[in-house]
Amino acid sequence: MKFHLLYTSSVSACFELENTSPYYAEKAFDVNVNGAPALKGVRTNVFSLFDLQPGTEYFVEVEGQTLTFTTEQETGCVSVLSFGAAGDGVTDDTAPIQAAIDLCPRGGRVTVPAGTYLIRPLVLKSHMTLHLQAGATLLADPVEEHYPILPGEIPDGLTGEMIQVSSWEGNPCPCRQSILSAHYASDLAIVGQGTLDGNAVNGAWWVDVKLRTIGRPKLVFFNHCENVAFHGILGKNSPCWHFHPFFCKRVHFYNIAVEAPKDSPNTDGTDPESCDQVSYIGVRFSVGDDAIAIKAGKMYMGMKYQTPATRHVVRNCLMEYAHGAMVLGSEMSGGVKDLTVSQCYFKHTDRGLRIKTRRGRGKYAVIDDVEFSNIRMDNVMVPLVMNMYYFCDPDGHEEIVWSKEAHPVDDTTPYLGAFRFRDMECTDCEWAAGYFYGLTERPIESVTIENVSFTFKEDASAGRPAMMDYVDPVRKLGLYFNQVKQVHLKNVTMTGQDGEPVIPVNVERVVRT
Repeated sequence: MKFHLLYTSSVSACFELENTSPYYAEKAFDVNVNGAPALKGVRTNVFSLFDLQPGTEYFVEVEGQTLTFTTEQETGCVSVLSFGAAGDGVTDDTAPIQAAIDLCPRGGRVTVPAGTYLIRPLVLKSHMTLHLQAGATLLADPVEEHYPILPGEIPDGLTGEMIQVSSWEGNPCPCRQSILSAHYASDLAIVGQGTLDGNAVNGAWWVDVKLRTIGRPKLVFFNHCENVAFHGILGKNSPCWHFHPFFCKRVHFYNIAVEAPKDSPNTDGTDPESCDQVSYIGVRFSVGDDAIAIKAGKMYMGMKYQTPATRHVVRNCLMEYAHGAMVLGSEMSGGVKDLTVSQCYFKHTDRGLRIKTRRGRGKYAVIDDVEFSNIRMDNVMVPLVMNMYYFCDPDGHEEIVWSKEAHPVDDTTPYLGAFRFRDMECTDCEWAAGYFYGLTERPIESVTIENVSFTFKEDASAGRPAMMDYVDPVRKLGLYFNQVKQVHLKNVTMTGQDGEPVIPVNVERVVRT
């Protein structure tokens, strides 16, 4: 088995098999390190080693293939226990852990040994590693009043320019401080086999969420940060979104897991917003909303900063439960470009590959030249959805959003360009194989579906294929296209649908080969 090194910290390393199998390896394998057994019966394409020594060379062997690597150097290591942290799940350990972070030397590591550490918001700094050892849990305080309210933006005292502080669904809005955050920091790593637990199951964060006027805290919020890595940890039960990189550069997620109950509101796995160079490799999601939702702000942020989400890579990920497995939007006013999604496995999600936008996102809300490939979907209600009438925001059910009359193309009109879906196997679909609906005044430019198979569950349920007004529930609908300029279908097979496999409406050209 050929494999390569993805990432090293001072105490961990992550590797990826070189194959084409989505998420899971073709067969189980063992891993030896320095001639001794380290991992047995590994079933995933991405695997990790932990509890390594800093600045040390290691020799790794998988099925006769070998690789040598050296862990990163570090300047020092401080334990939170040295600062008085109790780790008993009852004592408030915020102050000792924050002290360990503040006093960690540049290029050093803060280690959190096994135990449960009750915390209020913590703030990380540049040039450090936070190491959550196996059995360590940072458990968020469930009391809402213990989370300060941060403004959405504040004026710079010298220039008067606005400085972004917090964000709620694409706008700078007051929010409760996130459980773990960093602002304008660089060279950060959060690694290990421990857990960051938002503890929302024991609080009131998920109650009456639509009545709230202050944004709930994220599990992790990194604001204008650079060179960030997450490796190995479990993030769970966030009050809302779990991992929210905001205007960040070079953020990488390796072999982590994100979990929340299927009915928990707005518990997206991760929402990179107006970020550049973000990767998700070997990540497992099981959440109550979208798994990965790539965003670029709403109208105000998009028009002011014109910062798209760029150079994102999603590979070898597993989305087990979610509203949408891989999502673009709907807050995408800055645009999305240069995205690749491959070798992923979606199961038991409402929708698979999902693009959502609406009138009012703006002229910079451009998504173009996007390819999704080598995807396996099982028990996904609708594998492919592109919806330009998404009914979000306070005005989401007003006529400007749902009207199928042609509106003027102006500074508020979004654009969806060319999309390619290839090399996919979609089994046990229920509502529809695909649902594509562009704006009357600006149709989707082109959709190409190549080497894709769809099969429907015999006892499929009925549901609305896209979150837009005036759409009736459907069951076993084929590929539905409305207001799409060009549709290209090559080697597309479908079994078990009711009616025609392809339903083009208001489509200029359909090419089938």
